[in-house]
Amino acid sequence: MPKTAPIRRRSLLLLGVLIAAVAGLVAVGAMSDPSDGSDRVAATPTTVSGPSTRPPALSTSTAPDSTEATTGPSASARRAIATLETLAVKGRAPRTGYEREQFGQAWSDDVTVADGHNGCDTRNDILRRDLTDIALKTGTRDCVVASGMLDDLYTGQRISFVRGEQTSAQVQIDHVVALSDAWQKGAQQLSAEQRRDFANDPRNLQAVAGAANQRKGDGDAATWLPPNKTYRCTYVSRQIAVKALYHLWVTQAEKDAMTRVLTECAGTTASTPATTTASTPPVTTADPSGYYPSCAAARAAGAAPLFVGQPGYRTGLDGDGVACE
Repeated sequence: MPKTAPIRRRSLLLLGVLIAAVAGLVAVGAMSDPSDGSDRVAATPTTVSGPSTRPPALSTSTAPDSTEATTGPSASARRAIATLETLAVKGRAPRTGYEREQFGQAWSDDVTVADGHNGCDTRNDILRRDLTDIALKTGTRDCVVASGMLDDLYTGQRISFVRGEQTSAQVQIDHVVALSDAWQKGAQQLSAEQRRDFANDPRNLQAVAGAANQRKGDGDAATWLPPNKTYRCTYVSRQIAVKALYHLWVTQAEKDAMTRVLTECAGTTASTPATTTASTPPVTTADPSGYYPSCAAARAAGAAPLFVGQPGYRTGLDGDGVACE
């Protein structure tokens, strides 16, 4: 009996320790219970990726229309097409009576379009606009371009320009809508002042490779397009804008060609692909002696301006390779 009491006390003490340990474990489990709302909210940002943490998927309702993006003409092309629809469609009028002088003195500064009456001739105005790295001839009040670089829009070539008898013709100023073409499509009804403005309007002029300008001649979009296909859309759009500005018309073949080019601007293939057909350069008839006696005679024959190598050109008419400008 004396030994039983200590044993019982030790058993009761051990039981108390076990009960305390179990109670502690229960308390710890309660503190980490995932059903506790505050702990769940706190853990959410680190365990759940909400929609705001990543870019939303691109829905088909907000994506650009694939058909329009790849086959429809660009906005600028659509505007050009809309303007084209406002132009009258007629056949060519007779070329009878056409002379370069019908459009005034070549490269005249006496015009009411941009750069008119600035003291410089139009040819050099355009060279200064279209060439880069230019050097100006001394003593010309910063008018005359002595040299520069041309990134030719018609051919994609890079051409070094140096003013001179044997070199000036490498870069020529093209009338985007040729004077003869304009004459046969409404310019005969313009006043002399309007025709002079037309011939010197910077919107209708572009410095280009001389060879490309000669191949174009007086061709319209139905007979000639720039070899550089990436520029054709802009080229045709410029022709349309100029014809609308000066109330000139287009032929049906010309309109069809323009429409094909503009439709293809964004990748659409028209029923008949536009092709480049080089027109025959205009033929000028020189004086029987082989040269024109004067610039007046060259203009009367519709040959001015004259470039080195052309029939009728002679150094006595000019000293920089471009005679009777």
